[in-house]
Amino acid sequence: MTPGGLATILERYKAGIIDLDSALDELAGFPSKDLGFAVLDSQRQLRQGYPEVIYAEGKSPEQLAAIVAEILGRGSSLLATRARAEHFEAVRPLSPDLAYDPLSRTIAACRGPKPSPAASYIAVVSAGTSDISVAEEAAVTAEFFGNRVERIYDVGVAGIHRLFARLDAIRGAAAIVAVAGMEGALASVLGGLVAVPVIAVPTSVGYGASFGGISALLTMLNSCAAGVSVVNIDNGFGAGYVASMVNKGAAMDRSARR
Repeated sequence: MTPGGLATILERYKAGIIDLDSALDELAGFPSKDLGFAVLDSQRQLRQGYPEVIYAEGKSPEQLAAIVAEILGRGSSLLATRARAEHFEAVRPLSPDLAYDPLSRTIAACRGPKPSPAASYIAVVSAGTSDISVAEEAAVTAEFFGNRVERIYDVGVAGIHRLFARLDAIRGAAAIVAVAGMEGALASVLGGLVAVPVIAVPTSVGYGASFGGISALLTMLNSCAAGVSVVNIDNGFGAGYVASMVNKGAAMDRSARR
């Protein structure tokens, strides 16, 4: 439930448009709704500013469909990550505005007015083409939360001139998501070139000694560049979420200074 949605129910009750029983019926799923196999946190957006996002991996198509039906039934926007095609087939009949992106493995439906593109933006930077799936999860997440995103892909250190050619766009961002597999050096390079937070995402891309992303993770954790923070391997969602918080904070700060 959004702050506006809760306020509307309370205002309608205060004005006598609905009675107490009707108001309680509308609030029946607040602050949580128990579906038996899942307990939905309908207070998340009021508490944190962002709604609950569904992690689809490990859930059956039927379980995901039940969760999606409940969220859409409240009139809320929806984002599900790590979704497969069979997940989408199960939820597609629930709403015509549900969209599946196989690259980022997300299912999304945006309800209500879309926020105007802000002057500030997030740069999502990938080292290689093989990292783009994780980068897109970060980008789609950030866009879902109302941010403008600039995608800058395949600019890793193996051909570092490609990165330098895009530095103006990268430096103009309020936050940077750096997505890299192999040895994960991209985040350290960016951390030494920019004046904004870098959220590093190690990916599981690489040959045997990359150990499924552990090599990139350790490189990023041991970065000598200040301003680099690290999320878990392949966690594009986590990076997009944190970058959104940074960007929203930067936008609020600029607005206050005016």
